[in-house]
Amino acid sequence: MSNKPLVYLAFIILVLGGGLLIGANNMPGDWYQSLAKPWFNPPNWVFAPVWSILYIIIGVVGARTWLTLRRSMAMRLWFAQLVFNFAWSPAFFGLQDPMSAMMIILGLLVAVAGFILVSWRQDHTAALLFLPYLAWVAFATALNGAILALN
Repeated sequence: MSNKPLVYLAFIILVLGGGLLIGANNMPGDWYQSLAKPWFNPPNWVFAPVWSILYIIIGVVGARTWLTLRRSMAMRLWFAQLVFNFAWSPAFFGLQDPMSAMMIILGLLVAVAGFILVSWRQDHTAALLFLPYLAWVAFATALNGAILALN
């Protein structure tokens, strides 16, 4: 019997559970509401469903990579993006520090793009699954930068 389903489940629980836990402990709150925001700032309700879907995709990609490329640069970049991802909300909302959050999200952007580039040759599917994540992180980087500039 294969342990693949358990690996997928473990990665999805790690990423989705970790993301939801960090999000629940770093809610936007009054400080965030008081910030000047750019015209392209989406309504707050958009973030939870988008991140939940992305976290499931990130978990699936992590499991695929773990099962086929465990000791690869792609796996190291996958873990790096997760560290940056999980660090952003505590920096931005918890510490109320958009500048530190900007540095973190730039690291996240590089790690996600790097993952796509290095995994492309061995696992097209994993690389393609990370494209919506890259697009969202690029958008979030622009949003973080705009909030930084406006405040």
